Order: sequence, then structure tokens, then C-alpha cells
Amino acid sequence: MVCVVCLNPAFAQSKDLPAVSHDGLELVEDSEVDILYVLPEADFSGYTKVMVLEAHIAFKKNWQRDQNRSRTRRVSDKDMARMIERGKDLFDHVFTDELEEGGYEVVKQLGEDVLLLRPAIIDLDVTAPDINTPGRSRTYIASSGGATLFIELYDSITSQILARAFDRKTDRDTNIRWSMGTTSVSNTQDATRALKHWAGLLVDGLDRAKGGTE
Repeated sequence: MVCVVCLNPAFAQSKDLPAVSHDGLELVEDSEVDILYVLPEADFSGYTKVMVLEAHIAFKKNWQRDQNRSRTRRVSDKDMARMIERGKDLFDHVFTDELEEGGYEVVKQLGEDVLLLRPAIIDLDVTAPDINTPGRSRTYIASSGGATLFIELYDSITSQILARAFDRKTDRDTNIRWSMGTTSVSNTQDATRALKHWAGLLVDGLDRAKGGTE
């Protein structure tokens, strides 16, 4: 379930979503995520493995500029690069663990029984980042703020897209904090909970799709 489609949070909440996407996916009503599109004839019953591509992570537009207007220790390009790399590593770790715990082997090779997962976390809004300063070595990809998850699922052999999902979470509508620390155990745990929430939705969705095709 993920979506890398050009939809913003405001559009995601509108009543004007097309019933069919530009590439033939159909909108699923009453989904647990903000937006879910699935290929009508998609059969998930034969997939037992998942190949997870590196997550694309992007901050909210002008986030660095806005942060540097109100702080003495400026957020540098290197700070942001560290946050992004840490986020990619943690995403891969959490999603791999959750998928395998849910019964889906995570592999590095394409195959007939392999789903290809293309993930992205975008519009990342960190309202209180803790950047590297003397005596403090923590870096956060997110804390109080919000983030949007996009995921697309493909058949790994044919590259046929099977599903696309979109989900926006903020501190205002969830008790999950959006933080990712490099050395702080507590903040890494916060980030892990956030990613586990999304990974759990993916596993549940795959299980339901497989059950519906058996």
C-alpha cells in the first residue's frame, strides 16, 4: 500500500477523488488510510515475499528556511542529509521486521511470488528538531509535526502496479510522535512506533487482500 501520486493532504480529505486513477486503479472506500487505490483484477494470493526499495524522504517545502528564521543554531544541509539517511535506515529496519513478523519474507531479488514495495515519506514537518551541537549528538528526522506516507505495490516481474496508498499523520490526530534520533534511545523508540503503525497497516492490508482472493 503506498502511493507516490501527486496528491496533497487537502485533496486527500476532499470528496472529489476520482473513482478510477489515471492508470486504472479503483478507489477503495472506507479504507484505514486516507487514500487507497487497487487494481480491480489484482490477485495477491500468490505473493509470499516483499522487496522493499529504499524509502524516499523529503521535508516540507521551505522547512529549513522556516526553521532557521527562529533559531541561533541553524539547520544545515548536512543536518538535513543526516536526518534523511537516518530515516531511510530506520524505515528499512522497521518495515523489514514487521513484514517478516507478519509472515512475509523480505528479499533482495525479483521473483514471481515477490511484491515490489516503493515507499516514500514526504511533506515531513519537524516543528522542534534537535540538531547536532557540542555535547549533544542527537539528530531527528521528525518530532512534533507531521508526515505523509506514500506507498506503491508492484508485481516485481511485470512491473504492473497493483495498489497505491496515501496516509497523512500529525501529532494533532495521533498519539504517535514523529521523531527519529541517532543516539537517543527514547526518540528512536518514538520513530519506531510511528513506522510500525504504518507497517502494521500494510501487513493487515496484504492479509485481507490475500484472503479475499482465495
